[in-house]
Amino acid sequence: MRLLSLFICLLISLYSCCSYATALSNENLKVEQAIINAMNVFNVPGVAVAIVQNNQIVFSQGFGVKEYGKSDQVTPDTLFGIASNTKAMTVALLAQLVDQYKISWQTKIVDVLPEFQLYNDAVTQDFTLIDLLSHRSGLGMGTGDLLIWPNTTYTNKEVFDKLKYLPQAASFRTEFAYNNLMYIVAGKVVEKITGKPWSDVIQSNLFNGLGMYNSFASFSQLGDKQKDIATPHVFIEKELIVAKSHYLEGFSSAGSVISTVNDMSLWLKILLNLGKINSEKTTRFKLLYTSNQAKKMWQPHTLRTVSEAATEYDKTHFSAYGLGWFLNDFQGVKLVHHSGSMQGMVSKVALIPEKNLGVVILTNQESRAALNAIYREVFEAYLGLAEKDWVEYYYQQENRILKQEKKRLNKIESHLAELSSPPLALEKYAQTYVDKWYGEVKVQLKNNKLLLQFNNTPALKGELIHYKNNTFIVRWHDRKLEADAFVSFVVTSEGSISYTTMEAISYLTDFSFDFQDLHLVPKKETL
Repeated sequence: MRLLSLFICLLISLYSCCSYATALSNENLKVEQAIINAMNVFNVPGVAVAIVQNNQIVFSQGFGVKEYGKSDQVTPDTLFGIASNTKAMTVALLAQLVDQYKISWQTKIVDVLPEFQLYNDAVTQDFTLIDLLSHRSGLGMGTGDLLIWPNTTYTNKEVFDKLKYLPQAASFRTEFAYNNLMYIVAGKVVEKITGKPWSDVIQSNLFNGLGMYNSFASFSQLGDKQKDIATPHVFIEKELIVAKSHYLEGFSSAGSVISTVNDMSLWLKILLNLGKINSEKTTRFKLLYTSNQAKKMWQPHTLRTVSEAATEYDKTHFSAYGLGWFLNDFQGVKLVHHSGSMQGMVSKVALIPEKNLGVVILTNQESRAALNAIYREVFEAYLGLAEKDWVEYYYQQENRILKQEKKRLNKIESHLAELSSPPLALEKYAQTYVDKWYGEVKVQLKNNKLLLQFNNTPALKGELIHYKNNTFIVRWHDRKLEADAFVSFVVTSEGSISYTTMEAISYLTDFSFDFQDLHLVPKKETL
């Protein structure tokens, strides 16, 4: 019954939310069918898609509903969080400053922000703007994200000051490891050079400059200006659940922008025009940035590995990260793309510059399978590629992965059913622990239960359930987090706790829950 009601909503939206006036082309009919199919298969309540080809918006449409169980439909002007698709916009602001000779891509960060400091002095002194933007810092994937996710009480300045305590994971400039905090630093570079908050600069130079008047630096900037907002959803235990609480405010220049596909289609035009503005909505700028800067953004700076599946299905032989963009070959052409992910929403911007083709997809459910299926169906239709059912492909792939992971997690659950007792008395574990970069995590004993709380992250609160030996599992009270973790206490020969580590239980946990980077020491030991 739920799928039937969702399908009816999709059919209604098909005829009521279309913003382009021309008759539907064969390509667009194929795209619409793929979107509706993906939404039904992957249980996505609402999707908005825009396609730009040869400097024309050839498709801009909303599908489904803004919130499951309600009737308000998604339109091309419905706001979504675009998450990490914010990064390319921050790079564009820096490109403007490069064009103005106020900075160069090789500028050392300490020359702009003398207080900038990483894990060692040599790396700190040699760290350039390109290093900041190309995920080759030597930090691990997602390292430090717990400072900003889920919503924390830390300010951006406090996050910046804690960078020096983040652990090194690889040699500088040798490996790709996605890191959000470096893009927060990039926002601070923009602020230092312009003398204005990053949020003001992106609003004036990019959104107002391009005529993107329905885009905002963050959800908090919105106020009462706009009511057409999509609601985030998570799909847990075969049920859609509304998740309204997280809009990545703390990510700022790394991921806080909210926008619409109508506005994002203007962004696609600028990108495909290599920074040249050609819009009826504004005459403020002739160039957002020069073509030289566009080429720099889309030049490989950090190499990435290529999977066998990518070679088989996409004919991909190289993969890299530029400046705010993933780069690879795709069916004989260059693909420039990026995804964005937050709790309950995912987005995609994908471009094929030599075909003057681009697509933006915004959704209000966190299914990456749906997102990937839709953008591949778009390119299949518009490039005239051999037909493949990408929805079915990702459905089968997702089912295989989920089945394998469920089997592994069931084995872990079987240990819990054994009802073993921890080696120490519960009160021994109940202490305040401190990590150098995160801060305090408290374990309290209440009603014969151990409760864990991250002091600066209200959402990270849960019960510790004994697993085996001195390892527990923390079950977060907010089940929408999908991030339960092992908590392992290392005990000395005298029976006291030396330190504590954490690790996400599921391999599918979002990498921003970087529990593995914590080294929690009892507070008394830090004196």
